[in-house]
Amino acid sequence: MRLQSNFVVIATRNEGKVKEFAKLFEPKGYKVRSLADYSDLPEIVESGATFAENARIKAQVISAHLHVPVLADDSGLCVAALDGVPGVYSARFAGEAATDVENNAKLLRELSERPSFAHEQTPGSEQPKLLSEAAFVCALALIDPVANEIIEAEERCEGYIISEPRGESGFGYDPLFYIPEIGKTMAELTVEEKNEMSHRAKALRQFLDRLSSDTGD
Repeated sequence: MRLQSNFVVIATRNEGKVKEFAKLFEPKGYKVRSLADYSDLPEIVESGATFAENARIKAQVISAHLHVPVLADDSGLCVAALDGVPGVYSARFAGEAATDVENNAKLLRELSERPSFAHEQTPGSEQPKLLSEAAFVCALALIDPVANEIIEAEERCEGYIISEPRGESGFGYDPLFYIPEIGKTMAELTVEEKNEMSHRAKALRQFLDRLSSDTGD
């Protein structure tokens, strides 16, 4: 796919996320804008049952309004012991205005009610108690209304939810998301380490591999 514009609107007002996308799009010859660059935007109702559906909804609503290419993402945590919850409700698991601390606390309360899923900690081991298998999921959708084309990508990062938070970096559920292969939670990773293995980074790499540059490669 080759966009019919030299810029892409990222469907977010998060400055950190916009900067991350800008670095990734630059080698392809595209600049980025965000929702903060526009006024009178329509309300977006994330009514999808999956991350992919919500990403597509956001991209469709904004691209139809602005008539320019729009990239949207939707991501969250799926916990096996809770049958995939919180899923698409990850950001508002403990309520519409919930903080990360409140969401994490609710997650641990929910898991405490299902002790049969917990893995006992090995005596003398630095490995934390594993409560449940889990996965971070990220879905991306880019719509170019002029070309009438769409690119979608989805990736996962597999791990476990642990009984106590570890690490000071990251955000959301990162302090509770443990990756046994490296013996760290997401919140204990450096930015470089997280960009190598996170669900969002993997989805972006898959996505950019399918996006042609403005030089025709």
